[in-house]
Amino acid sequence: MADFAFDHRKAVRHLKAVDPALAEIMARIGPFAMELKSARSLFGALAEAIVYQQLSNKAAATIYGRVEALFPRRAGGFGPRDILQAPVDKLRGAGLSAAKVLALQDLAQRVHGNELPSLDEALGMDDAALIDRLVQVRGIGRWSAEMFLMFRLGRPDILPLDDYSLRKAYAVAFRKRSLPSPRTLERHGEKWRPYRTVASWYLWRTLDRPPIDRSLV
Repeated sequence: MADFAFDHRKAVRHLKAVDPALAEIMARIGPFAMELKSARSLFGALAEAIVYQQLSNKAAATIYGRVEALFPRRAGGFGPRDILQAPVDKLRGAGLSAAKVLALQDLAQRVHGNELPSLDEALGMDDAALIDRLVQVRGIGRWSAEMFLMFRLGRPDILPLDDYSLRKAYAVAFRKRSLPSPRTLERHGEKWRPYRTVASWYLWRTLDRPPIDRSLV
């Protein structure tokens, strides 16, 4: 089991106690097996998220590999200065859209200017404050920020209300005829606090596929 910022066994016990309907789902799914993806830096994780947005995993991995190949001397991965100094045509030539080039440049500029926390600093910030900082980056919306907190930092209490798959999973799991509104999901999720991340993972699993493409975050 990866290093989460919480005791996942305690989280499972809590959720089963407070929500019998969810407990039945959890029993069918089995042990909590969510995996975290390591991050070399906050810049590296967000840069990868930007590249992977709205692409299949295979296509995104190819493009990301091409971007990395632009900086062969960077054994640990390209950094903010690399992106800022790279000609736009080289970045576009790697397969990045114009919008993603602008997003990467904005991210690089903000990291270079110390407008964003380091990964170590991010670990010490509360969820709301960190999300507020991350969404200032062009191309990083609330969903991307929430995925970063869940799948990179292992935060225990994230409930991505705008995630279509999660809303669909909720409707399927609780036998609803229509997708819940974000507000409905939020109200139901109050009982899952402070382990809404774990509840979300179990709901995603009811769709019988990985909750998200973890390369995105």
